[in-house]
Amino acid sequence: MTTLQVDQLTKRFAGVERPVVHDISFEVAEGEILALVGPSGCGKTTTLRLIAGLERPDSGVIRLGGRVVASDTIQVPPERRDVGMVFQDHALFPHLSVFDNVAFGLRGLSRSARRARVAELLELVGLRGLAARYPHALSGGERQRVALARALAPQPVVVLMDEPFSSLDADMRLEVREQVRGILKTLHTTAVFVTHDQDEALFMGDRLAVFQHGCLEQIGTPEDVFHASGTRFVAEFMGDSDFLAGETAADGIRTALGTLTRVGALPVGTAVEVALRGDDVDFVPAENGNAVVRERFFRGAFNVYRLALDSGQVVHALKSHTEALPAGTRVRAYISAQHPLAVFPDGQAARLGRCVVCNTEFHHAGPFPMSKM
Repeated sequence: MTTLQVDQLTKRFAGVERPVVHDISFEVAEGEILALVGPSGCGKTTTLRLIAGLERPDSGVIRLGGRVVASDTIQVPPERRDVGMVFQDHALFPHLSVFDNVAFGLRGLSRSARRARVAELLELVGLRGLAARYPHALSGGERQRVALARALAPQPVVVLMDEPFSSLDADMRLEVREQVRGILKTLHTTAVFVTHDQDEALFMGDRLAVFQHGCLEQIGTPEDVFHASGTRFVAEFMGDSDFLAGETAADGIRTALGTLTRVGALPVGTAVEVALRGDDVDFVPAENGNAVVRERFFRGAFNVYRLALDSGQVVHALKSHTEALPAGTRVRAYISAQHPLAVFPDGQAARLGRCVVCNTEFHHAGPFPMSKM
């Protein structure tokens, strides 16, 4: 069952040449978490505000629970949309206790029912003993969970979360996002989650919607978006890809790291780029190798190596933290991926047509399985 439908949504702001959101369409199923991810200024937060009713679209339709809440002729105010909001700064009322913050949005309930609902939510978010405290006496993670409990209290159709963990330190952020995802799944809550953090999007989202320049570049499961990136931007943004030059031939795609089996319909002689991440490349020391170690970056559990290929291209490779090779070491590098690799003709994006917003030409592409080398 579909909870949220966004159809051809567009939003412009005065003084800005291009639309902030351009012709966006997607659906969110009941109980699903959709993560909107992309760089700053890509339109993801504006999309969230349009769903919430904090902004009015220039065109397009938004439906919540089958009800039209925004269109050319309809603009339902935020308080009547039946949505819950969780903001970056928590937005708790400093003069109200935890109990009163959570109870704030509850209307039409008896006192006993109200107390029972608040108690149920505080138990769920692990704050049962903190009902009498005030926000200033809570940790950042505790304040975030209070904000979530307040958003969930009225049992909204959808919960909208705008960079909710950005104010937390790294360790707390990991802990709280795991707790929040568990709570949303326990309640089978539909949620739209905005973040610029790729790892956070991959962890939180049942599906990801990747934005750039107000356009929806790709939407799909975390695995699909990461391993079968639909455009060059998605491949680069979702995991810091290197792009290895190649050319299609009768036997596959020839690159400086070997030949890949080609499954697509690109003509022979087409210049392409193969998207590679550090875990797709491996190497062994070899005096007659095809690359030289330029730099090693220690990352705790692993090392990241920057390899200069004899072809002049540069790729990165991951190795265990126990394998430390000095700069200048000659190596034989090869593709070790055991999954399809995204291939883009001539370095362009992987669609047909031309984006009317950013004027990018799109071409067909797709994942091509790697041959054994």
